[in-house]
Amino acid sequence: MQEDLLIPRADYLSAGVHIGMRQRTEDMREFIFKIRSDGMSVLDIKKLDERIRIASKFLASKNNILVVSRRGVGGKAAEKFAELVGGRAITGRFYPGTLTNPAYEGFFQPGVVLVMDPLVDAQAVTEAVDERIPVIALCDTFNETRNLDLVLPTNNKGKRAIALIFWLLTRETMKAKDLIKSDGEYASMIVEKVKTETPGLKPDAVIDGVSYFEGVESYEDKAQEERKNERKEKPKRKQTRR
Repeated sequence: MQEDLLIPRADYLSAGVHIGMRQRTEDMREFIFKIRSDGMSVLDIKKLDERIRIASKFLASKNNILVVSRRGVGGKAAEKFAELVGGRAITGRFYPGTLTNPAYEGFFQPGVVLVMDPLVDAQAVTEAVDERIPVIALCDTFNETRNLDLVLPTNNKGKRAIALIFWLLTRETMKAKDLIKSDGEYASMIVEKVKTETPGLKPDAVIDGVSYFEGVESYEDKAQEERKNERKEKPKRKQTRR
């Protein structure tokens, strides 16, 4: 029987979104599918999929979406998401007063805050709660969910896992906002953006939409690798002695 998931389960698994930690909080136990013999937690992909659907509809209903990622591993994904859904991204340090101090030059009043990790991005969560702004967070098994309005149970440390979550969250939010009509339109749009932003990419290169959320440099690396392999495959001309 085919599962009713947004993408094939194999795609979720290959990105590692299900890989949790040995450390587990009571808050996250409901999202753990099983615990492996080595003590590592495995997150429930079905529950993640369900919550991505809920989150995308909620995000689409809000103006001034803010996505926050202090850790660099999620910075590119946050920026791409904000660009495509019409929000704002704050990557790196989150300055105190950003949501609470109107006198601060970077003051911003979002309708919802999406954080990469509620532990690392605690300042953003605290200020959002003080201002009664809803908070959505990517949470791994070690996270606490206090003060969060919606949890996305996922590996929030792996670059590929984060990229997949934001690629999918962007697609579903854009559909909910009527910015795109179909998954096919979204895929085509990402392909065109990759081609525009990566001039060194070969015309016949296979474009993986999730990698776009890891950063365009991943495609530049691919292009360089392809050219390198191409040079290796070219037969060397034999030198003839005179």
